[in-house]
Amino acid sequence: MIKDSSKHPLSAACTAFLGGQKLAEGDLADVALAVHAQAKAASDAILIFYDETGEQIDIDLRGTTAQIIARLADYQGAQPEERKRGRPKLGVIGREVTLLPRHWEWLAQQPGGASQALRRLVDQARKGDEGCTAIRLAHERAYRFMAALAGDYPGFEAATRALFADDLAAMEEATQSWPQDVRHYALYLARPDSDD
Repeated sequence: MIKDSSKHPLSAACTAFLGGQKLAEGDLADVALAVHAQAKAASDAILIFYDETGEQIDIDLRGTTAQIIARLADYQGAQPEERKRGRPKLGVIGREVTLLPRHWEWLAQQPGGASQALRRLVDQARKGDEGCTAIRLAHERAYRFMAALAGDYPGFEAATRALFADDLAAMEEATQSWPQDVRHYALYLARPDSDD
């Protein structure tokens, strides 16, 4: 079953592979049904990956189409209602922040208080990031997929080194012998703009 339904809504973009061949792509519900239709005839294991993070998703495919969708929907709706902190109607989410006393002292001296000062600092850091976070997340998601599906493929280690060196040309070269669908998906996930 899916471990965290908030990260994997029924409309989440996913891709399924049967061995080295792409079996289906689309939202989770459609991919689950496509996999269910092929599962009995499949000679290899079918793996489903969440496109945003490269994580493998385990889905209970027993029963009929209606039962599968009902299980996914039930699981997704099983989140307990909790009182949200902050001002959720305004988009403000309250969470815990742990800082040293000197940090709290500095924040208390800032105009607008600690929350406003933290928001300003985060905004400055985001502006100065210059895509570094997006690149790191792309590397992580591509690696998750590659480790799960391509770990035994020739050139895996060279492809991994190229991925984390942010050298997509070298990664393309190292994955030349991989099945085309696996290679294309790994390269797709490795691009920071592929999560837009």
